[in-house]
Amino acid sequence: IPLSSGMILLTWQKIAPTALLYQISPSLNMEILILLAILSTMLGGWGGLNQTQMRKVLAYSSIAHMGWTVIIALINPNLTILSLMIYIMTTLTLFMTLNLSSTTKIKSISNLWNKSTPMTMIVFLTMLSLGGLPPLTGFMPKWLILQELIINNNPTMAIIMALSALLNLFFYMRIIYVSSLTMFPTSNNLKHHWFFSQTKTTNMIPTLTTISSMLLPLTPILIIM
Repeated sequence: IPLSSGMILLTWQKIAPTALLYQISPSLNMEILILLAILSTMLGGWGGLNQTQMRKVLAYSSIAHMGWTVIIALINPNLTILSLMIYIMTTLTLFMTLNLSSTTKIKSISNLWNKSTPMTMIVFLTMLSLGGLPPLTGFMPKWLILQELIINNNPTMAIIMALSALLNLFFYMRIIYVSSLTMFPTSNNLKHHWFFSQTKTTNMIPTLTTISSMLLPLTPILIIM
């Protein structure tokens, strides 16, 4: 499917079920939420390990992130909304950047260095934020969710969720390593590709990149609220 359709499937269509989950949160069963969260994070983590298509990687990442959104719905529904909002912002940034550069495979990201180095850095930074690496914005919801689980006497579940997050971070780090520190075989003898002027709009990408990577210092404000 086109990147724009994938962006809608992974962002906009999550709003309705998450809103429903927020509304019925007082009547949810914690055991069922824990089971769904473990299955979701494990499936999303293991499924994305050997993928070469960026759309498949982001699809499995979406499954894993829904586990974090679900597990905290009963304990603190506001964190469910916060986790979804940060995920949507980060995913929008990544999809818009990939769509702008017409990048669909890991191999295409490795060739993107020759076309636009800043765009490549945005892709890498956003992927690390999606993986939950501190001090990026994506670490904020995971940190707060783990803290709430520990406060509510669920340290074992917090450890399992933290370990499952390492799977996501691993395949994002793998993409960055393959794309930046190795070079795919190519028949092109030129080091630099011809770069045509962009006709697509890029106005939202700088703002979304800032939101998806630099909001961690605002965490104390959210804790007070």
